[in-house]
Amino acid sequence: MAPVIFITGGARSGKSRLAERLAGSFGMPLGYVATGAAGDGEMAARIARHRQRRGDAWTTIEEPMELAAALRENDGRFAAVLVDCITLWLTNLLLAYDDSTRCLDQVKELTAVFPHLATPIILVSNEVGMGIVPENRLARRFRDLAGEANEMIAAAADEVHVTFSGIPLRLK
Repeated sequence: MAPVIFITGGARSGKSRLAERLAGSFGMPLGYVATGAAGDGEMAARIARHRQRRGDAWTTIEEPMELAAALRENDGRFAAVLVDCITLWLTNLLLAYDDSTRCLDQVKELTAVFPHLATPIILVSNEVGMGIVPENRLARRFRDLAGEANEMIAAAADEVHVTFSGIPLRLK
């Protein structure tokens, strides 16, 4: 069983940079599973910044929904695979299914794959539950879904890190 590393933290807290550094420590080649899509100009710019920072050393696999399948299909192809990010994946699932239970079933499927992978996996997720209670139902459902999913993934991971203001802390 390859190591599974989970990294969480706030927006723009250094999660992806830490994940990229940890992935690189496993050697080359590197895989990057991108769960987000460029739905608008701002998101396209974010994706471009991430790609530029990573450079040509990474092979990008775009998979907005079938994350467990993407990890199984690419197992053994890379020295490490970085999944960025769980939060966008959960957004895609919630908008497609409109059912938190079905989304959490996908998280269970994801964590069930971990023990069978030969490739180290690094997963990045936002910590969205440390602020105020959102004003609308969808935002509250998402906050709760993300919290439950992060808890499930953290429990299944070998290592868990959190980043605050660019400073990583290892929790597990």
